Amino acid sequence: MRTGVSSPDAGDGARPMSSNARANGQPDRGLWARRHNQALVALARHVWHEHCTLDKAFRLICETAAQTLEVERVNIWRLDIEQRRLLCVHAYSHGTHEHNPSGFEESLDFDSAYGVLLDEVRVIDAADVARDATLSASQAALGDYLRRHRIRSLLDAPIRSEGDLLGVVCHEHVNGPRTWSPEDEAFAGSIGDYVAMAYEISRRREAENRLRYLELHDPETDLPNRDHLLEVAHNALRPMHGDDSGLAAIHLQVDAPPPPGTRRDDPAADELGVLVAIAEQLRGELGETVTLARVRDDAFALLPHRHLHETEALSLAERCIELVQASVAANGMGHAGVSVGIAFSRDLAAPSADALLRNAELASQRARRHGRNRCEVFDAEHHRGLLSRMRTEQALRDAFAEQRLLVYFQPEVDLNGQRWRAAEALLRWRDEDGLVRAAADFIEIAEASGLIVPVGRWVLNEACRAARTWPARDGVAPVVRVNVSGRQFEQAGLVADVASALAEHGLPPERLCLELTETALLRDQASAAETLSRLRTLGVGVALDDFGTGYSSLAYLKHLPIDAIKLDQSFVAGLPADQYDLAIVQAVVGLAKQMRIDVVAEGVETQAQADCLRGCGIARAQGFLFAPAMPAETLQLRLAEGR
Repeated sequence: MRTGVSSPDAGDGARPMSSNARANGQPDRGLWARRHNQALVALARHVWHEHCTLDKAFRLICETAAQTLEVERVNIWRLDIEQRRLLCVHAYSHGTHEHNPSGFEESLDFDSAYGVLLDEVRVIDAADVARDATLSASQAALGDYLRRHRIRSLLDAPIRSEGDLLGVVCHEHVNGPRTWSPEDEAFAGSIGDYVAMAYEISRRREAENRLRYLELHDPETDLPNRDHLLEVAHNALRPMHGDDSGLAAIHLQVDAPPPPGTRRDDPAADELGVLVAIAEQLRGELGETVTLARVRDDAFALLPHRHLHETEALSLAERCIELVQASVAANGMGHAGVSVGIAFSRDLAAPSADALLRNAELASQRARRHGRNRCEVFDAEHHRGLLSRMRTEQALRDAFAEQRLLVYFQPEVDLNGQRWRAAEALLRWRDEDGLVRAAADFIEIAEASGLIVPVGRWVLNEACRAARTWPARDGVAPVVRVNVSGRQFEQAGLVADVASALAEHGLPPERLCLELTETALLRDQASAAETLSRLRTLGVGVALDDFGTGYSSLAYLKHLPIDAIKLDQSFVAGLPADQYDLAIVQAVVGLAKQMRIDVVAEGVETQAQADCLRGCGIARAQGFLFAPAMPAETLQLRLAEGR
């Protein structure tokens, strides 16, 4: 469809032809359409891949457009909404093959007849700009631009994304008037679309890079976080050396309690202020010689960029103590102190970044026990017990990489009808001997090493994938419950991971419930409440697991958005004989009913327990009485059999 400003009659000027095909006119329109399409296909292959930057995309787009349309100049202009101006962001001259020549960064007023038309049409085509009424009526600056660059004909394509005008691609012909064919107009419109896609891809990459930056940096000090430091350490550990030098990790544990006898309105803010000041002091003094990270709320760690002998590492640690002392003194917090631990890669049984950082932290804890402002070196002889732990950690990582981790499901039944209404996703590990190990054997190591984050993300996706296939019973589709560890819950990308898993597998959000333990919520209730609210906004349920085993469970029910509580099996085991357990269960049920929170009993093993729980008013339960945890395939077979 030809849409644009009016073009003069053919007699107003002869259009230059570069080939016999163009000169033959109408019979060859199909040939030119194919030529244009081939150019677009070839351009797409070169532009739409992860290594093509926005500038490179602009270069390829302009070169392809100039060559295909046989024009001298192709320029890309961006619309500045606030200033109401068009800004030239890329210019290309086909004759000289020059990109962005000196002075190319011109601008034009958008509020003109040209701007109004640009916001309404697919393309603006002008065979002779000197005789075009719309261009002449726009503005003197536009006319001056056309004259300076000897532009006689133009074919301009608006750049739009989701209906919004982003700018325009200008195809500028010099020397003489030129009539544009419908095929030319269609090609130019596609070029505008290509530029819009390049902008969108660049925007998404920037957002992804920003998210990646946020995932790897501490928001308060803008230092790298533990995950970032682990990546740095992992890369540095590859070239291991066998001499007495090696990669050193230094852990700084900061103690900043309120000064004795003083009263502060916000001690947490005071402590944060000290930590930010310490971060600035360390970063300013150590510069580019180390990678400095905030690895915990009250701790920093650093990795020197070269291998150090022990005496050099000790000197650096002493320097860190001096810098921290100077910083806290300057901020009027002379009561604060620091404990420093040093660990070397030479003491590692295997190259493990996490083990190196943990060794340094263990050394700092030993220093702290002996007093502030001290330094200790990790002693491998005192930590032989860690070797087994590290071997388990490495085996677990290998199992994850080799897809030997499994997701089992334990049904949750309705005590009144014995029909299953939900299932809990449970992590399992098939070890090298072929034995399937329960999560209790390795979950602590996965949590401490940080492996729980990618593993937890994988479990979430596997659970959503399996649940999508579960049939509805009595018109109600079963819910899948997925455990979220404390380490996962602290990740900035948790909500995005949940939304992605739901979208990828097409699972309605109301069919997913995330189970959290009290320890996952303990560190920061305000932050926990915010994360839970964002999850609830997605439509996902939230359950408090192992209810009754912590210290503050009732407070969580009051302050946090919880949908269900899972009564810990320790209160179920004594039923119905234990009167204390019975009283506790009855109290919990009464409280939950008042707060409109569902209760699920865990660890039900006998019919007597199930009858007692039902008598107390609990409608849901899981345990070996009903079914053990089983692979997804086994569960699917039971569903098919109506069990």
